[in-house]
Amino acid sequence: MQLSTRRVPVSATLPSPRGPLSERVIDALHDGTGMQGPPLTDGVDPYGDDLQLALYVAYELHYAGFVGVDADREWDPEILGFRRDLERVFLDAVRAEVGPAEDFSTAQTEMNRLCAEPADGDGVSFRLRDNGTWDQFRDMFAMRSLYHLKEADPHAWAIPRLRGATKAAFVAVEFDEFGGGRGDAVHQELFADLLDAAGLRSDYLGYLDVAPGWALAPVNLMSCFGLHRSLRGATVGHLAATEITSPPGSQRLLSGLERLDAPEECRHFYREHVEADAVHEQILRTDVVGELIRLEPELEADVVFGIRGFLVVEDAFDVGLQKAWQDGCVLG
Repeated sequence: MQLSTRRVPVSATLPSPRGPLSERVIDALHDGTGMQGPPLTDGVDPYGDDLQLALYVAYELHYAGFVGVDADREWDPEILGFRRDLERVFLDAVRAEVGPAEDFSTAQTEMNRLCAEPADGDGVSFRLRDNGTWDQFRDMFAMRSLYHLKEADPHAWAIPRLRGATKAAFVAVEFDEFGGGRGDAVHQELFADLLDAAGLRSDYLGYLDVAPGWALAPVNLMSCFGLHRSLRGATVGHLAATEITSPPGSQRLLSGLERLDAPEECRHFYREHVEADAVHEQILRTDVVGELIRLEPELEADVVFGIRGFLVVEDAFDVGLQKAWQDGCVLG
């Protein structure tokens, strides 16, 4: 078995605050002080930079942490309470867009809908496929690095909360995401290779300081799902949506990269997702989602919520990135 020695997980430095919520948690972590009183969330944009950065920082304590921050702050009750208040604002906003649970269809119907993609859409992957520039690809790479450098980690929180065949199939998918036992094939490492080849920062969370709220929300949603046992069904639904939509989207991005004769490391990352995730889709449909609902039918609404929630934050990412291009912003 080949193990990668090129990179090891490292902590990032604390980002700069972008408002009162992120300032409270970042200052407390930086100074080693406590947090007094509840966060003032009235009127706060649930998808805005301030709340999303505050959430991302709070969640990161459960991943690699931050340079100079005591690792025990992961379980600081004041920070956990602060995070919980932010989560309520965020989840309430997502639920409002998803709609009431009584309006949900079955999980299988929702997964079928994910497969019904238009041949010619107007989303980011369609635009990059047809006429995207190299600079636009680099912007997308930089913003996606907030997830891809921890790819599969948020979903892995669900593993000890699943049982039997559901757990076995879920782990089989995650095993592929983590390189099938090969350190150099871990998808996180492949994306770091992509960033290097694109001339971008490949250090862990290197773009956290400039990532807008719409780029942080997709990662925060999966962290929220994964860290709550009560939302394990939503984690399964989110992973299913991720894997079902990945092959066609990755194929479009691969086509755009081939059109631009992009570095092989960039093409390889998306080629890997075209091939691997097509297999994962079938495993997730039957052996993960199907088996979970058979064993715990009461979780089906949560699975659907995870699928629809995925679409809400991914659509916001798509709109945000295209608006940044329209405004002439350079993100990468």
